[in-house]
Amino acid sequence: MTLLHDAELTAAFDRGADSYDRLVSLNPGYHAHLRRSARRLALPDGGAGRRVLDLGCGTGASTAALAAAFPRAEIVGADASSAMLARARGRRGLERVRFVHATAEELTADGGHGPFDAVFAAYLFRNVAAPDAVLRGVHDLLVPDGRLVAHEYTLGGRRADRLVWSAVCRGVVMPLGALTGDGALYRHLWHSVLRFDTAPEFAARMRRAGFDGVRVLPLPGWQTGVAHTFTGRRHPITADGAR
Repeated sequence: MTLLHDAELTAAFDRGADSYDRLVSLNPGYHAHLRRSARRLALPDGGAGRRVLDLGCGTGASTAALAAAFPRAEIVGADASSAMLARARGRRGLERVRFVHATAEELTADGGHGPFDAVFAAYLFRNVAAPDAVLRGVHDLLVPDGRLVAHEYTLGGRRADRLVWSAVCRGVVMPLGALTGDGALYRHLWHSVLRFDTAPEFAARMRRAGFDGVRVLPLPGWQTGVAHTFTGRRHPITADGAR
């Protein structure tokens, strides 16, 4: 199938915003895994004095995970879908978050909202047309030694991982998506995982974008081998001012 991109994908997320949270909440461990990945930013003192960007924040589930992990941080959430953002803005506990209506490409290209001490990106990079450019933009938005955590459906590379993902999509995701009338969106999400990087490939992509200390961390449950947390840092400034 042809994947959705740019305005077409944004429109699909706009149409699916009302039912999206209900569907993903049926996924065992969905919110717990977001909280686990958010904590892997490892900001000290509850994030006091730190600025954190939730890039591609969607309906705010990932933003809520950040707010729980770092209650003292300044958090900015950004998404291309106005309908998704409307739900995020209405989510209890996120009143202190500043939300920005912008695509990942727009926000990372102009740097106008940075710099940030940390960037969190959940389910983002396989849904952008130019992931390398967005990764380089994220790198440039970070302060020296700033941290990126990407929480993503990226298959481990085994044939069994592809089989598990497709079985879940055929048996659960697509029937539920069809009931909401958003089958095209959920077909896209299914095939976007199959066509995107494996976990080792995405880690290599992060390194090419300039990130140091890249780590690939598995998630538990049925998502083992299907979803991963990726962590990396921008180069620190050395004593002689080099990066």
